[in-house]
Amino acid sequence: MQHLPYRRLAGFYFFYFAYIGAFAPFFAIYLDGVGLSAAEIGTVMALPPVTRALAPYFWGWLADALGRRLGLVRATAVAGLVCWLGLFASTTFLWICAVVLAAGFFLSAALPMVEAVTLAHLGEHTGRYGTIRLWGSIGYIIAVVGVGYALDLFPARTVLWIATAALLGTLGFAWLVPDARQAPHAADQQPIAQVLKRPAVIALITACSLMAVAHGPYLTFYSIHLVDHGYSKGLAGWLWALGVICEIAVFLWLPRLNAVCTLRSILIASFALAAVRFLAIGWGADSLALLLLAQTLHAASFGSFHAAAIGIVYQFFRGRHQARGQAIYSSLTFGVGGTLGAIASGYAWEPLGAALTFTLAAFAALAGMVLLWWKLPTQEH
Repeated sequence: MQHLPYRRLAGFYFFYFAYIGAFAPFFAIYLDGVGLSAAEIGTVMALPPVTRALAPYFWGWLADALGRRLGLVRATAVAGLVCWLGLFASTTFLWICAVVLAAGFFLSAALPMVEAVTLAHLGEHTGRYGTIRLWGSIGYIIAVVGVGYALDLFPARTVLWIATAALLGTLGFAWLVPDARQAPHAADQQPIAQVLKRPAVIALITACSLMAVAHGPYLTFYSIHLVDHGYSKGLAGWLWALGVICEIAVFLWLPRLNAVCTLRSILIASFALAAVRFLAIGWGADSLALLLLAQTLHAASFGSFHAAAIGIVYQFFRGRHQARGQAIYSSLTFGVGGTLGAIASGYAWEPLGAALTFTLAAFAALAGMVLLWWKLPTQEH
């Protein structure tokens, strides 16, 4: 903690999530603009989660084998940027799929390993994680607001240029972040497979995957949903930003909340509020007041959810298992869950409509809540 590289870690999170803020809310609008169907858009938007399902554990294993986490982050960031530039070459469905898949394979390496490095720098002071991670939220806000207004003035292709600039910033700070010494831990002698077989670990990963499934319609079609109901792209950007502003607030508040609530109770409450949020988005899109309320609940459906889940993952996977534990969490939650959510929302959107699609998302969040209540031990903090 005496040598915490706060600004360098904050810079990495800022630019990495600025890229996500340009890509996740607005890449679907770019795809719609180049003529892809809803099913094709859902398929393309499912590809980054596919890579997050398969690639992070491979990268985590390779980083452990080489003993150079940050070196691998830098190499994969360069490769991911080069692949991303391929989007400027063609707008055909298969080409876009190939480029997004390749870029996602490399770019999915960065976050889990930097998360592990951040937690290693923090040591036992993981309560400060939110004060570093909130810079990612700030980068996300600036990106979604900026891209939203940019798309009201410029062609949808602008998304590609802004995302490219954010990736260049990510690469720059990846070169500045120093690695952290991994302290030995008593769990080092325990096979990681033994940790994965624990019922509480299975329940946590499954429930978090269901939360990612629940976010599928939101991440894929929220901007299109708003535009279809007459809202401008600029307002859509502000609604995305409002959610992340509330996420920042909960990151700052979480140490105090954690002093009076267990991580388990915070996580369960996050799932319940996520269900309320998706029902409001699906059925209340004609009411700006309801949409504003729903976006404040992003503080729960992502903010407190992610911070609490990261804290519990850190307890389950210690010592030499930490990097791979974070990679497994990322792979199965945002990878498998995100893939299923994006694909399912793509195929449900047109036949079922927005309201029923978001209702199914709410049921996924409720299922995760029940599983955590049933299987996650009350003594986990």
